This record gives sequence, C-alpha cells and structure tokens, in this order.
Amino acid sequence: MMNGTPPLIEAIGLAKHFGGIFAVDHLDFEVHAGELVGLIGPNGSGKTTTINLLTGHLRIDGGGVRVRGQPVAGLPASGFAGLGVGRTFQITQLFSRMSVLENMLVPGLARPHAHKTHVTREARRHLEFLGLAALESLAAKNLSGGQQKLLELGRALMLNPALLFLDEPFAGVNPYLRDEIIRFVQTLHEEGRTFVIVDHDLDAIQRLVHRLVVMSRGKKIADGPLASVRENQDVIKAYSGT
Repeated sequence: MMNGTPPLIEAIGLAKHFGGIFAVDHLDFEVHAGELVGLIGPNGSGKTTTINLLTGHLRIDGGGVRVRGQPVAGLPASGFAGLGVGRTFQITQLFSRMSVLENMLVPGLARPHAHKTHVTREARRHLEFLGLAALESLAAKNLSGGQQKLLELGRALMLNPALLFLDEPFAGVNPYLRDEIIRFVQTLHEEGRTFVIVDHDLDAIQRLVHRLVVMSRGKKIADGPLASVRENQDVIKAYSGT
C-alpha cells in the first residue's frame, strides 16, 4: 500500500495458460493511483494477455485481481469498466461504418442514466481535445491508423476511467500523431488519470512513463525507475535473446 491506500489495481499470482504454455506465469503486479507505468517486454512475453486479464477480457486460470483492494476475479469487461478500469486495443475495436461521433456515443450512452444531449456534448468535448472535432461525421473506417488510435482513446474516455491500459498506442502511427498521443496522455495524467502503457516504441515509452515493468516468458523480470531497469542484466538478456 502507498500511504495506506490500496493499489488502484493489483494482480496476485496471476496466471493464464494456453494448453501447456503459461502466457502469464504467477505474476504479481500493482498500480497505484497517479502512476504512469510502462509495461514492456519481447514479443510473446505476455503483456497483452496481462492487460486482457486485468480488464476482464480473458478468464483467469490462477491467482487473483483486486481493484482498490476488492477482489474482482471473474468480473466481465463491463464490470471492470464500471469500476473505472478502461483500455484500448492493439488492433482498434471501432464500429467501422459508424461515424466518429456515433462511435463516441456508444460507450457514453451505455452508462447508467445517460442522457443523449449531455453525452453528445461530452463526446464533442473529447473530440475537440483529441483534434478530431472536424471529422465527427466521417466514417471511422476512413480515418488514418493514427486517427483511429485517437478515436479509440476518446471512446475509452467516454467511460470516465480512473485507470487506462493502452495497448500499442504508437503502433502504425506517424511521428506527428505519436507526439500528439504522448501530449494527450501527459495532459490526461496531469488531470489525475492513471496509465499503464504497452508498446514496442521504447523511445516514446521512455518519454512518457515514470516506472517500467518488464516481462519475459510470462514472468516479471524487472520493476522500477527507468534508469535502474535499463541497466538490469535480466532485461538486457531478454531483449538480446541471450
């Protein structure tokens, strides 16, 4: 606990196997409110599987998950969203034929007691923040890859999450939009949101995060400030393949 406050989210001995292979192997991992954490590792290290387990998108095979100290293992994705845990996807999960604005309204109107006028106003405010306001009538399928990443971030914001997992937010994004996403995350973090970011763009990750967690073969091999993790010999070996 940090200052007596339980972690915003915590994995305790978290495990997931596919056949005889452990994709996540008894992982202990916690994130406190206000943190900006990078979750990195070589391909196949279990990063996305970990996010799926911590957001209710995969069934847990062992261990547990707590949100603000309360056990939530077995809760569906909608339940995690209701507790303020949001996420984006490595491959965007947009409604491709619906407009940008309609995509934003779907999660907003799914909230209890949502009113369309209020939700529409909120959606347009997020689109303005993300630089997508002029595109609100465009079908999502006609956005660039980077714009689709921004729209998915906007959809996640419509659920007002305290914690956001971003899975590969910089993949396939041009340098300008990458810098814009970094700026948006920094602004949202300053406003009080907590982030866990998975990406292979280590330059972007190191510009953003305060703490790095490194996985290899389903296990956590390092966890700490950027400088110490970069010098960690287990991390160097995992990335060099030795």
